[in-house]
Amino acid sequence: MQNPSTPAYRIPEPVARVLGRLPRYPGSVLFVTGLNLVLARHLHPDTLHRLEGRSLRIHVADAGLRFDYTWRDGAFRAARHDVAEPDLTFRADAWDFHCLLQRREDPDTLFFSRRLVIEGDTELGLMVKNTLDSIDMAVFHPKAILRDLLAGQRHRLRFR
Repeated sequence: MQNPSTPAYRIPEPVARVLGRLPRYPGSVLFVTGLNLVLARHLHPDTLHRLEGRSLRIHVADAGLRFDYTWRDGAFRAARHDVAEPDLTFRADAWDFHCLLQRREDPDTLFFSRRLVIEGDTELGLMVKNTLDSIDMAVFHPKAILRDLLAGQRHRLRFR
């Protein structure tokens, strides 16, 4: 019988061992590319100001993946947090991150069931969590992403 606090799916251990050996930085570059394409334009300027220079990490525990990044000079940037711990880390299994993005699970529910761990600066963690809660998840739908990218391309072409 499955414990209700246990995710419905976990990355298989052999796959996690392989993923955990991948170098972090290239993965972080890909991760921030997605953040910049999809998320950055939907964040309030006050939020971005508060993120300036702060080090952040997404840790996908069951996959052994870590994505280190920061907001600097108007964009998310890949970072290397090898020397010091980041200001803020969100840690969960892949399934739980998926459920958060799909709004199938509430972050507070995952947090209190210990499936989402937030480490570091508490105030920064609450600000990031509340900001993500306030974003309409429809912006992550592939059609919306493609529409936004095409609109951005037309805008750049028009003003060159």
